Amino acid sequence: MAESQEKEQPRRRQARGERRIAQLLEAAASVFCTTGYTAASTNAIAREAGVSPGTLYQFFPNKEAIAIELGDRLMHEMRDTYGEALAPVDPATPLEEAVGAAVDRFIAFNCDHPVFFALMHGPDIPGHIAEEHDALHATLLARIEGLLSSLLPDAPPADLSRTAHMCLGLYKAGLELVLGHGGAERDAYVGELKNVLIRYLEPLVGDRLGAPQDSGAGA
Repeated sequence: MAESQEKEQPRRRQARGERRIAQLLEAAASVFCTTGYTAASTNAIAREAGVSPGTLYQFFPNKEAIAIELGDRLMHEMRDTYGEALAPVDPATPLEEAVGAAVDRFIAFNCDHPVFFALMHGPDIPGHIAEEHDALHATLLARIEGLLSSLLPDAPPADLSRTAHMCLGLYKAGLELVLGHGGAERDAYVGELKNVLIRYLEPLVGDRLGAPQDSGAGA
């Protein structure tokens, strides 16, 4: 019985520690969104979390360590998001539906985690986060190119790369406008972003998406 209690105590301490870390990261996300990374301070983060600075320092030595942990967790979740958003497209899916579904997933992630944009695109972010973001960006471009190659099988690699860069660039430009508005106006900007991407891709993709598929009947 005593041995069981001894094993239970570390697990409880670990669970309390994880809850405290989650609390601090949530507070840091709020502060980074409000003030930006550069102007944020550990004191402000501790105050937002409702703890003392000493409690914060038990888990993180400085602001950079908090930002790195937060950034790592967000980038892991972002990878899951684009893995789902950029899954192979059923040829029977209309282009509008395929683009709309992908944009909705990415927009939902960024609206749920506005600190992601604040950290990844703000000035003076920690070097580790910048490196991780560059790697994420490169992987995302590769996934977009892979998706486009199935829609444009005859396109030269240079054209696929250029098209992927344009799609991502258009999305990021639209994302900033989306996050800068709320309510019905935000929804309107999401609609405009989808329209831009659809009109850009439509002449390239042609009728490869949305055409009725031959079921093989009568063959």
